[in-house]
Amino acid sequence: MTDLNDAALLRYSRHILLPEIDIEGQQRLAASRVLVIGAGGLGSPVALYLASAGVGHITLADDDVVELSNLQRQVVHDMASLGLNKAESARARMLALNPDIAVRALGERLSADRLLAEARQHDLLLDCSDNFATRHAVNRASVAAGVPLVSGAAVRLAGQLAVFDPRVAGSPCYHCLFAEEGEVSDGPCATFGVLSPLVGVIGSLQAVEAVKLLAGRQAVLGRLTLYDALSGDFRQMKFTRDPACPVCAAA
Repeated sequence: MTDLNDAALLRYSRHILLPEIDIEGQQRLAASRVLVIGAGGLGSPVALYLASAGVGHITLADDDVVELSNLQRQVVHDMASLGLNKAESARARMLALNPDIAVRALGERLSADRLLAEARQHDLLLDCSDNFATRHAVNRASVAAGVPLVSGAAVRLAGQLAVFDPRVAGSPCYHCLFAEEGEVSDGPCATFGVLSPLVGVIGSLQAVEAVKLLAGRQAVLGRLTLYDALSGDFRQMKFTRDPACPVCAAA
């Protein structure tokens, strides 16, 4: 595992004080490789918190550019980022926050083959996209590569979070929960609107689950967390593997 120098021990001291993480967990974070799909609303807190937490190797994939309407909620970007690729913009902010990590920006929409190849080079996937087509593509790559996935979604005043781990026998995948149909166009926030702090709440929860997994803690699987920003209520529902799932049943 990656050794921590004196500066790293000071930087991550509040993690190291936690018995659930400790030095060994922080070393695991430093040695980890994470792929984040989407550097927008959800990807912003994910990128910032994974960088600040000391995840050693982070790849960001996003083919979009920063627009003025993004700044209402995509806090990893600023006015100087307008017109820049989102992955490149986020990379600069992450390295300014923590220059001791490696951040790779992919300013492109990954094809199915490329997504699978990238997944196989990482320890964890975080789906921070905004459409069902991408979520299902990331899920297929997760199952095929045998790499855990932290999935989040937020629109209007509602958000959701779930963790999937194909390494655990009999555990469900994203397709077991949501059929591969529905809204597939990009940018539903532009159609339906979204409360700006909502993506911060869900993205931060994604970062929490990612840090726990990378530090060696087992995630709770088969559980969908739902957040209603208007009422302030969190609800959780359990789900199981679909024995006829076309993605994971034969995996």
